[in-house]
Amino acid sequence: MNTPSPEAATGRIVLLTTSHRVAPGLLSWPAWQALRAADRVLCADGAHPQLPYLREAGIAVDEASPAAEELVDACAGGRTVVVVATGEGEPALTDGLARLAGSGRVAMPELELLPASYDLPGARLLDLVQVMDRIRVECPWSSRQTHKGLAKYGIEEAYELVEAIEDGDRDELREELGDVLLQVVFHARIAEEDPQAPFSIDDVAAGIVTKLIHRHPHVFGDETASTPEEVKEHWLRTKAQEKRRTSVTEGIPLHQPGLALAAKLASRVRTAGLDVPLPRAEGIGYELLALAARAESDGVDPEAALRAAARAYRDAIRGTETTTATEEEG
Repeated sequence: MNTPSPEAATGRIVLLTTSHRVAPGLLSWPAWQALRAADRVLCADGAHPQLPYLREAGIAVDEASPAAEELVDACAGGRTVVVVATGEGEPALTDGLARLAGSGRVAMPELELLPASYDLPGARLLDLVQVMDRIRVECPWSSRQTHKGLAKYGIEEAYELVEAIEDGDRDELREELGDVLLQVVFHARIAEEDPQAPFSIDDVAAGIVTKLIHRHPHVFGDETASTPEEVKEHWLRTKAQEKRRTSVTEGIPLHQPGLALAAKLASRVRTAGLDVPLPRAEGIGYELLALAARAESDGVDPEAALRAAARAYRDAIRGTETTTATEEEG
């Protein structure tokens, strides 16, 4: 007569976790195997989104929230119990099982954490959309915002992102990217409410996906490109076809900083192969225009170069202030 081993007699507890960011019912094959082989399947949440799909697959699920001791007893005789975890992950149950195991007084079943579905890359963006939906409805400030009212914040966040990049601060960079992303999601949420021409964040994403694919024929099509210059050529050619522009100056935002605007105009002229002499007139503006054009032709971003010089000037000012204060104290 075969006597079951002590391990087999104590049974098995499987804690099944799922991601709310993945459509319910889309579970891994090991998860379905564990569910079908289980002697009992439990779930504390009767409204858990997975339950209708499990029951449709013929798996009986009991709505129950046993304590750790009760769950261990349910596994006696080598039985397997699967617990479909709620969104919180069953911390009370897992803490109770840990205490039992640490006491050394109880023969514990085999414990297994089985992820049944995993977040895909970008899944947390779904959380951001959900949070923005709620804030738009419930927050007294956010619910009253408009595209025009938020415009200044978009400019501020873009500059803060540039500053984080130039400072090389990785933590700050991550945070500022999030702030810029918030502006995109916020504007898209407001756009959903437009009575004449509404659109959503999905429409925004779909538009940029289509644009990227169309402007990268060397990646998604039959074109070839082996250098950054060839890539830029593809981009400009397809962009011109899309926009049907009659001038290389079309599409350049005139409200951007002056040095950046001058460099952009010079870049368009150079890329198009046009021979357009710089206007000659007296004044610092024309001198700055010539400097910006020269910087662009040398591959230098004049706006970034000026910011770097300004930061050096700021440091020099602080150094002088410190020296002056020290001398006055002495």
